[in-house]
Amino acid sequence: MLDVVEFLTGGGAAFVTHEGGHLLFDAIFDAKPFVESVRFGPFPFFAVSHQRVSPREEFVISSAGFWTQEATAEWLLTRRPDLRHEHAPFAKGALAFDVLTSLGYGAVAMFEAGPAERDTRGMSLVGIDERAIGAVVIAPALLDAYRYVRPESRWAPWASRALKLGSVLLVLTRTSSARR
Repeated sequence: MLDVVEFLTGGGAAFVTHEGGHLLFDAIFDAKPFVESVRFGPFPFFAVSHQRVSPREEFVISSAGFWTQEATAEWLLTRRPDLRHEHAPFAKGALAFDVLTSLGYGAVAMFEAGPAERDTRGMSLVGIDERAIGAVVIAPALLDAYRYVRPESRWAPWASRALKLGSVLLVLTRTSSARR
């Protein structure tokens, strides 16, 4: 039972970190964040939203949650490449949140479904097709899941890191072209 609590606590900590990434950039851009009720089909949920900002700022704010997920997953899998075989429910809960949330967001982006407040939609406001953003979000998550299952892989860590770096470069490229 304690392992389940630790696993869920790890997932909760990853959730707070994800939202903290958004809040950091909300503060940097003085976007005045607030909590609002949203629905995903029959499921009530909430979203941390903010006042209107430029498409460039929205892209960065929306990307920040994925950055925290990718950074946390990278840190865990680099520091503990054999995590799968360790007794580490908190770390496994955090990694599960990071991977599953990216897969979920990416899948929803592929269908352009879900609430308007979804992060991938916010990223698409700079003129990138949301389905392409979904692929950019899914790819490193799939590789991190593979790294978890196959810790001996030599190519997967580097491929995952390259994709994560590529997503940051996409942010830099799209936000600099959006300013013109």
